[in-house]
Amino acid sequence: MEEILRPLIVLLGTVAITVTAGLLFDRLLRYSARRRPGNQLPTLLRRVQLPVQVLLGAMALHATYPLAHLDLRQDAMIRTVLATAAIMAAAWGVIRAADAVAENTLRSYARRTQDITRVRQLRTQLGLVRRIVTSVLVVTTAAVVILLLVPSLRTLGTSLLASAGVIGIIAGVAAQSTLSNLIAGLQIAFGDSVKIGDTVVVEGEWGIVEEITLAFLTVRIWDDRRLTMPVSYFNNKPYENWSRGGPQITGTVFLYLDHSTPVPLLREHLQEYLRTRADWDGRAWGLQVTDSTPTNIVVRATMSAADADDVWNLRCAVREEMLDWLGRNHPYALPKISTAITETATDRHLALAGDRGD
Repeated sequence: MEEILRPLIVLLGTVAITVTAGLLFDRLLRYSARRRPGNQLPTLLRRVQLPVQVLLGAMALHATYPLAHLDLRQDAMIRTVLATAAIMAAAWGVIRAADAVAENTLRSYARRTQDITRVRQLRTQLGLVRRIVTSVLVVTTAAVVILLLVPSLRTLGTSLLASAGVIGIIAGVAAQSTLSNLIAGLQIAFGDSVKIGDTVVVEGEWGIVEEITLAFLTVRIWDDRRLTMPVSYFNNKPYENWSRGGPQITGTVFLYLDHSTPVPLLREHLQEYLRTRADWDGRAWGLQVTDSTPTNIVVRATMSAADADDVWNLRCAVREEMLDWLGRNHPYALPKISTAITETATDRHLALAGDRGD
């Protein structure tokens, strides 16, 4: 009977201690969150409760296993599995804790500053650093697990540990592209060329940077398609970043009109119309004749807006309003296609057909 009760008592006691420790950890975090309502870190750290419970349970079972007096032939393997579970739980908890700290840092910084550009830059940096830390922890944990579970594969485990410690020498000729993307990702994270949330024009497509990983960058295009490309692209090729230096932007609208267009009246109407638009920020506007041809003139209207979304809507609205106003008040100003040559050619063709008796 003692051979059954002793292992059962050890197991149930360890589980009870683990559950109690987890509940105490959660209560402590809740108490800290109530004491400091402005600090979100205790609330975010509650996601570490499960890894902590698994870690404490595996460590407690590993420590109390000799008290069970099971004397099994697999004792060494069981203790190795418990140690492996503890290592994996520790890595899991560190990853979740790092995520919580990064998210709390981003939230607190966003509350303290009004500069959205700085917030996007910090978000990009924290995201890439989190991925690097996660990758290193996964490689290190896998190496330690291999060393513990399969002693015959210690050479492989040692190689994985070396790769985690010297991550800059992990690539040879075959991994040259991957290594270049990794370095480019770090340059983007700690540089200021492009950040998550920036409005960019890449390969002729206008969109917003949605995600930056260690290898790829995703741009959400205006029609909700996703354009994915290696991060090294942004270090090797030119692109437009409309958010660099501030979100304000100036848009242009080109109109191709007749030479008789009343440009002063059109300029006056543009100013009146912009005053009625909430998406015009009032910084700048203008209307000029930028070119002329034998058949028409090119009129360029410019208007400023707070960001890329507003300037797109404003450009479309101004283009529509200008054409509608000209059509209602000055229809002669709209471009016309001459039909004189076409009519002459048609009459000549009919005359020739009549002479032939067709």
